[in-house]
Amino acid sequence: MSEYIIKGGKKLEGEVSISGSKNAALPIIAATILNGGKTTLYNVPNIHDTQMMFEILKQIGATVMKKKNKVIIDTSKINKYEIPEELMRQMRSSVIFVGSLIGKYKKAVFSYPGDCDI
Repeated sequence: MSEYIIKGGKKLEGEVSISGSKNAALPIIAATILNGGKTTLYNVPNIHDTQMMFEILKQIGATVMKKKNKVIIDTSKINKYEIPEELMRQMRSSVIFVGSLIGKYKKAVFSYPGDCDI
């Protein structure tokens, strides 16, 4: 990480690009299942966890299209309520899909989430 050393007496100005929040994006990505249609998200961080969330959506029947700073998720063709174990084990946060799947299908099949000893 870079650092900025500012010596007083001069005006500081400029622009900084801030990426989206992982902790905000993950539950929103999971909630797209409940929409049952197209959802457009902006400023989603391009990190392992969000990529795994997109992959889980694809595996259960959604389409995910990325264009510059936006992600278009279409969950209208989701036809499964089972999260593949190999994807579930990729990250702890994958468990947040369970609420959306139960909300839509009244059931969900999943394994223990990854990276967790509980």
